Order: sequence, then C-alpha cells, then structure tokens
Amino acid sequence: MTTEYPDVQGKALLDYYLGKEKVRLKLHTSYGPPEKMPVEVFFREKEDFSKLERMALRECRGKVLDIGAGAGSFALELQEQGLEVCAMEVSPLSCHIMQQRRVGWVEEQDIWQYGGQRFDTLLLMMNGLGLAGTLDRLPTFMQKLKSLLLPGGQIICDSSDITYLYLGLLKPEGRYYGEIDYQYEYEGLQGQKFSWLYVDEHTLTISLAPLGLKVEVLYKNRTDQYLARITVNN
Repeated sequence: MTTEYPDVQGKALLDYYLGKEKVRLKLHTSYGPPEKMPVEVFFREKEDFSKLERMALRECRGKVLDIGAGAGSFALELQEQGLEVCAMEVSPLSCHIMQQRRVGWVEEQDIWQYGGQRFDTLLLMMNGLGLAGTLDRLPTFMQKLKSLLLPGGQIICDSSDITYLYLGLLKPEGRYYGEIDYQYEYEGLQGQKFSWLYVDEHTLTISLAPLGLKVEVLYKNRTDQYLARITVNN
C-alpha cells in the first residue's frame, strides 16, 4: 500500500502567496537541529537573484526545462527573455501557484518518471542536482537527464561542497558526506522524508566522465557553491 504524504512545501508556498503572515516552514535535517526554510526565497524577483543565478539564466538557450521550478521565479524570468520554458514541479500546489503567476507551460511531474519532450537546456537551480538523492544514484539520474537533451543540448546546474558543515566533526561513515536527509514540516504536517545530494565539483566530474558527460565550472563563490554546464562529449 502506498502512503500518501501531504504537499507540505506547496501548502506553505501557497499560504505565503495568498498573503498569510509568518509562514514558518521547518526543515528537519540529518546533520543537526531543524532549520527555518525561508519561503520568500521562492518568490524572488530578478533583482534579488544571486550572481550565480543571474549567470545561470543568461546561459540558458533554446527550449528550456526548469526542473524543480518551485513557485516559478526562474521560469518567469526566462519567459521575459523570450525563451520557451517548461516549469516542472512534483508539488500540485506549487504548480497551481505557477499557473496563477502566469507561467505559460507548467508540468506537474516527477523528473524521474518524465518521458515527454526533449530540450536544449535543462535547468536545475537551488542545488538542483540534489534530486539525484545519493551519490550512487547520480549516474542513473544523469543518464535520465541526458535522455531529455536535444542534440547539442546542455544541463545548467548548481551544487555545493558542504565540507564546512563538518568543521570540527567527523564526516559520516559508510556514505558520501554530501548526502543529507530532509523532511519538511508546516503547521503540524510532516512531509515525506527525502535524500538530497550536494556534490563537490571534483566528484561530479569523475562521476560523469564514464557517462560521456563533460563538466565545465562556470562560476564558484566563496562558500564553495558553484555553477556548472554539463554537455555530452562529442
């Protein structure tokens, strides 16, 4: 029997979008105490984007698939640039928000299950490579993304080296240190637990080389967050 979990993140985003004050979305983590997830970050305007994010949007071309689009802020900016963009989200309430915000093409879909069109650019922001879940699943995830690329296509993504979380602490044994377990909580509702992957650039490069994928780091900031372009080797 399949257990149905509430759309906790989507509910918090919808409440914020509808003007509710003090939306408190809590994020339980495997590395420490619960953290507050700032919901407003999903509704940022162009002037609020980081340097890394602005660069990522400039690198997009052709038909774009925005994977894990949240409330659609990146998709809206790409529309403004005149690009054809599909905003994909697994959260039904987030998809509703994007439709209300006038995102033109919204897909309520799990990228792992998607078998539709192919694209010139796949965009995975806000540590979007985390959708792989674990380092062991990264090659399978990247093969899935590779199958959605048109000839000459690209994957624009960001991730982080989170070594800093373990300063003064031992890294976990038996698993890659960038694998984190999360669970959202909002107004007493708890969502499904999920794994999220933060992968350092060296590990990403060596993991994708056997798949015929090349990693080009476009930008790196002081906190070891980086922007990468991934393409198929000719």
